[in-house]
Amino acid sequence: MSNKTTLSVKGMTCASCAQGIDRHLTSKGITGVHVFYDSGEVEFESIGEQQTDFVITEINKLGYQASGLKIEDQNEKNYSPLFIKTILALIATIPLWSTMTVSVTWMHSFLFQIILSSIALIIGLHHFGKSALGSMLQLRPNMDVLIMMGAITSYIYSIVGYLLAFSHDEWMNYNFFETTASIITFVLIGNLIEEKSLKRTNSSISALIKMQPSKARRITNAYSNNEGSVEIEIELLNPNDLLLVNSGDKIPADGLIYEGFGLVDASALTGESIPESKSVNDKVLAGTILLEGSIKFIVEKCGNDTSLSSMIDLVKKSTFKKPAIQKLSDKISLVFVPAVIGISIITFFINNLLLDISATNSMLRAIAVLVISCPCAMGLAIPTAVAVSIGNAAKKGILIKGGDVFDKIQNIEEIVFDKTGTLTTGKFKIETINYTNDDVLTPRILFSLEQYSSHPIAKSIIAHLENSDLANASIAFHEVQEIKGKGIFAKDKDGNEYYLGSGKFAPIETDSKYQVYLFKNKELLAFIELKDEIRQEAKEVIEWLKSEKIKTTILSGDTNERCKSIAKELGIDHYFSQQLPQEKADYIERQSKTHAVAMIGDGINDAAALSLANLSLAIGDGSSIAISTGEIILMTKKPLEGLNKIKELSQFTNKIIRQNLFWAFIYNIIAIPFAATGLLHPMIASLSMGFSDVIVIGNSLRIKSK
Repeated sequence: MSNKTTLSVKGMTCASCAQGIDRHLTSKGITGVHVFYDSGEVEFESIGEQQTDFVITEINKLGYQASGLKIEDQNEKNYSPLFIKTILALIATIPLWSTMTVSVTWMHSFLFQIILSSIALIIGLHHFGKSALGSMLQLRPNMDVLIMMGAITSYIYSIVGYLLAFSHDEWMNYNFFETTASIITFVLIGNLIEEKSLKRTNSSISALIKMQPSKARRITNAYSNNEGSVEIEIELLNPNDLLLVNSGDKIPADGLIYEGFGLVDASALTGESIPESKSVNDKVLAGTILLEGSIKFIVEKCGNDTSLSSMIDLVKKSTFKKPAIQKLSDKISLVFVPAVIGISIITFFINNLLLDISATNSMLRAIAVLVISCPCAMGLAIPTAVAVSIGNAAKKGILIKGGDVFDKIQNIEEIVFDKTGTLTTGKFKIETINYTNDDVLTPRILFSLEQYSSHPIAKSIIAHLENSDLANASIAFHEVQEIKGKGIFAKDKDGNEYYLGSGKFAPIETDSKYQVYLFKNKELLAFIELKDEIRQEAKEVIEWLKSEKIKTTILSGDTNERCKSIAKELGIDHYFSQQLPQEKADYIERQSKTHAVAMIGDGINDAAALSLANLSLAIGDGSSIAISTGEIILMTKKPLEGLNKIKELSQFTNKIIRQNLFWAFIYNIIAIPFAATGLLHPMIASLSMGFSDVIVIGNSLRIKSK
């Protein structure tokens, strides 16, 4: 059995490093690899401690430092190791820059220059060297190879020039010590700015993490005269614990209220700014805030199982489902570094041997080619845009499970809707409950059987009956089976058989006017007429889909009359009624063979169809199975409006991705020839290389305003 294992990794300096680790571990047969460059983490599917040790060894071979220990978050008042290295490198480099304008003799001496450049080089070796060496040994050179080759080449060239020169003035023509220090320092500055910028791209994750309270108030001696409460750490919570939450507190777990009333702010989870009233039998979610009132609730999910934790995990990992265009970028990045090294060597020989340019200037141009090239910008072009987009959507109550969603939604030609709970609110109004006899047990039978179902109709009937004295006492059944799309079959202790559900599968012929029937041994006990409310935004959304030339279809298990009525009212193109889960799945599979189909649903009976659709969307208050299957989770009060928002966001995101890739590629296409022809000094090249990453990240951050 496999488990997800997370390792802390030190030494990743860029997105290219993360890609290298990902490719290397995947090539070794490790599955489920996710590399989080910004947080310094690597996650993978582990089948035991031995495999974990193997992964640590393989990562360390690449020149990084992997361990199972969590890297402590830096206090905001503390300085990161990268910041300290950058400052030390600047201290060593600034005096070397000053020698270009200051004519103090000792500052131009070999000893002064080599000491300062050595300090900068040692810092560079510590920060970039292990990664560069490890990637070379594994035949997967990364960007750090280019940086260290440029710095070390200029350093060695300066020393060799000093040893061969006949005079100090002649050596100054071979002195590139300031180039060595400048390459290291400018790239560190670029990495530092990139580090700060990447924190902004992950602000949505940070905001979600801050929503998690650290303490909870557990109720002791419940239901007794000595009932009290004690504050505990959130990690000590268990399912079925009873918790107390007072006005102003964050709710620490997912659960069901059994006492009290309150006004809950769920805006951070759903994007809805209007607080919701919560009372007995209502669900509450971890991370939401009780604005007013006091509630007691029983814990259903806690720790990593809560909706909030799942959302954090989902948003964090969602960038690993890459858009199609990323495949091209990854292929180019894989061969980019070896190609640049080759171009640099060719640059030196062409300039020196064919163009008769001095060895010094030829070396400068070769070094400039090494440091100007930036595969890191290519590596950041897509992940940063996708991360910002997914984070932005999450703040609005739309959870997107992968960057490939932005490609898929652009190609959708048909959207298939489940009816109940999707086009409608799922909150049924009971028109009539008709009993065929005066037996007081019938309401109790109806109430008790519906307890076994999570269908919206069942919830509505329970809500209608729960305040009735006739339904106060539940009846125990010895055998209960719920068949999705059909109904509930049960037996009591005396062997009586019960059926509760659609008239289509009733033991005798029924009137299609009613939605729910209750039978005992083929004897009709009750029949119920329901009315389901159409979602407020449904009409407008369907009209928008028509304007986008997208075909609309209803797939529902409801009666033909209800499906026909809703399709006509909303202007939906086609409808199919009384559909079983397998029939829904079969329809999606057939349609997907000819065009791209999206499916949106909320129930367990939609899960199979959702899994077969080209793009699957789930309503956030639906079943957990549908939510786990959906690639997009719509958690707002008007979930269907999310279709429009996602389409617009995907268009803007794809636009940003194209701009980022254009910059990353055009930058190298233009910059390398400039460097090769001597129009860019290595110092300027290293500075521009560092800031090219910042431009890509800055452009991605524009999505925050969308």
